[in-house]
Amino acid sequence: MSLDAQMKELASRSKAAARQLTGLDTEQKNRCLHAMAQALFENKAAIGKANEQDLETARGMGLSQAMIDRLVLNEARIEAMAQGLREVAALPDPIGRILDERERPNGLLLQKITTPIGVVVIIYESRPNVTADAAGLCFKSGNATILRGGKEAIHSNQIIAELMVQAAQACEPHFPVDAIQVVPTTDRAAIPALLSLTDEVDLCMPRGGEGLIRAVAECSKVPVIKHYKGVCHVYIHGQANAKMAIDIAINAKTQRPGVCNAMETLLVDAAIAEKILPELGEALARHKVEVRGDEVSKKWLAPLIDQGELSFKWAQEEDWGAEYLDLILALKVVANLEEAMAHINRHGSGHSDAIVTEDPASAERFMRDVDASAVYWNASTRFTDGAEFGMGAEIGISTDKVGARGPMGLDELTSYKWRCYGKGQIR
Repeated sequence: MSLDAQMKELASRSKAAARQLTGLDTEQKNRCLHAMAQALFENKAAIGKANEQDLETARGMGLSQAMIDRLVLNEARIEAMAQGLREVAALPDPIGRILDERERPNGLLLQKITTPIGVVVIIYESRPNVTADAAGLCFKSGNATILRGGKEAIHSNQIIAELMVQAAQACEPHFPVDAIQVVPTTDRAAIPALLSLTDEVDLCMPRGGEGLIRAVAECSKVPVIKHYKGVCHVYIHGQANAKMAIDIAINAKTQRPGVCNAMETLLVDAAIAEKILPELGEALARHKVEVRGDEVSKKWLAPLIDQGELSFKWAQEEDWGAEYLDLILALKVVANLEEAMAHINRHGSGHSDAIVTEDPASAERFMRDVDASAVYWNASTRFTDGAEFGMGAEIGISTDKVGARGPMGLDELTSYKWRCYGKGQIR
């Protein structure tokens, strides 16, 4: 069978499964989700064994330590996947909600009702936990899922999906086996073949680096919601609390540098640079962060640089828009709030940006004028996450403006239809 025919068959099975999913009620879906969670929890050893195969492949490919970290499924992360599914089960069912209701003068009653989207293709790199998160959210919202992870994570992705399907079938006979499918090949040609199937596939959501997002957006014939790179900023305002600012900056950069909501660029107001940069530099040095800075920032970091305690390179133009996903930080001293916002709106990716300040007026202006899916006042960008937003697991973080924006939970995985109740009205 040709690759095109293989993808056509896979997508057709998903479409049939999506239609079957509409017959499951909330209680049935929740039972399945709890069974899926228990299956992942009870099979940690098997998942770990498959993950180790992928880690060996990743090391052989020469992936960075940050990328390998995204691939790792240790016991805590597997338990977190299971807990994420339980949290999705606890959330209200997004399907069948009345969004709007009106009665026309002729007596026609109209209801705007949430419905599933249908068949959703998720394309992603590393991070096999996405398999469980995406499949669970799509299932709860009545959608069939086709998952296409990176070749470096194929064994992890396959076993997670298999365990979820087996568990759901065991507890709910009406669960369609094709509701959760993993593309069975790592051939890159499978992606354009799959995304040409406009009759079967309703939506594609790519998650990954800039190259992947652009490639998918350019080749897809089905609608795409882009989960673009995370060039996240923290701006330390002139009226910031210094300790708070340092704590937020260190957390945003170092707590988990290989994820999209980690800070990549730190902007420091000139009014506070002399006070804060020496101490901040010490903290960055302790966490082994390489700084790519400008002339002013180097001035205040010079003692640490000269003593060899802090790694420093001159920032180049491309650093301001870079998503490092590593312990590397672009650092710039700016004149004021206006320059900070202009820099963010020019170089940012519309993901998450934060201001640290004790001045409410400056904070409100920053949150109004910075163009991002999430803006923060006195908090780390690391909170842009479905679980942290109370959505349960997330399917991704959309940087698009049309449709879903920010963390995508259950509500963002629905469409709607109009139900029109008449008593013989004609026009």
